[in-house]
Amino acid sequence: MTTKLTEEEIRPKNLMTGQKVAALTDVGRLLTRYSEFVEVDCPACGAHRRTAQYSKNGLRYVRCEDCQTLYVSPRPTAEVLAWFYPDSPNYAYWNAHIFPASEVSRRTRIFVPRVNRLLEICARHQTRTDSLLEVGAGFGTFCAELMSRNVFKRVVAVEPTPGLAISCRERGIEVLEMPIEEVTLQSTDLFDVVASFEVIEHLFSPLDFALQMVRLLRPGGLLLLTCPNGQGFDIETLGPVSDTVDHEHLNYFNAASLEKMLRRVGLDVLESFTPGLLDAELVRNKVLEGSFDLSHQPFLKRVLLDGWEQHGQAFQDYLIAQGLSSNLWVLARKPI
Repeated sequence: MTTKLTEEEIRPKNLMTGQKVAALTDVGRLLTRYSEFVEVDCPACGAHRRTAQYSKNGLRYVRCEDCQTLYVSPRPTAEVLAWFYPDSPNYAYWNAHIFPASEVSRRTRIFVPRVNRLLEICARHQTRTDSLLEVGAGFGTFCAELMSRNVFKRVVAVEPTPGLAISCRERGIEVLEMPIEEVTLQSTDLFDVVASFEVIEHLFSPLDFALQMVRLLRPGGLLLLTCPNGQGFDIETLGPVSDTVDHEHLNYFNAASLEKMLRRVGLDVLESFTPGLLDAELVRNKVLEGSFDLSHQPFLKRVLLDGWEQHGQAFQDYLIAQGLSSNLWVLARKPI
């Protein structure tokens, strides 16, 4: 059975009203440059055929007819995103309020298990642990926890958002304050492991991002990516009602489509899994707050409402075991 985690622990309700205001401000900023948005083909497989799904916050979500990736098109260009993120009120709010308030819970319930899982993966795949690069380090909690284990000799964070880069440095983390595309290394400085947690969904071109991470990875090294699973329970059930479907997330891969994209950049895919802990509660909370109706879905009503104490955790465990959680991990190796 998985360890119980609640939404309140990582998103305190007393702080979320302010976050929603900051997020709406962000949406307004982004849409001022809507005329610069461009249509794109599938970010996973490159296919052109797509079917419209829904709209939210002025953005249109479509699904690739070939690999079933859900994605935003038209979308902000890389140049618009480079303008948008450094001065994001939403990012600033998370950095100043939510991350500090939930730091203990996040470290204990999310980042300690995340580091444990990464170290187990490295041991199982007999990966060298001289150096690790985290791309999009955010508040720096993962790097700080990893450094405390004294397994990797060098841990480096890539974090282009100024306020978050400062937070990383205050923890004693070596930081490259620039987009991943601007990072250049000598062959002797390549990393044994490159990890990126919940970043690729934000990007204009995930393929270019993956190519750059491959360039920074030594032959035989491991690439670890996590992102929302577009075919996971939370996202598939709630659709636009899901908080995961927001103006920052442009790409919603599934396990098969993300694996396909990583093969396109020359990697050998080793495994994928969905260890997310919150799908069932996230859907339940939307029902309880009146944002989603289960009256025509008696099975889910029985599991998520009437029999929550009896069935809720077992249902989440099932989602994890069957690869149906909305949190996706994919592990790949750079050929020697």
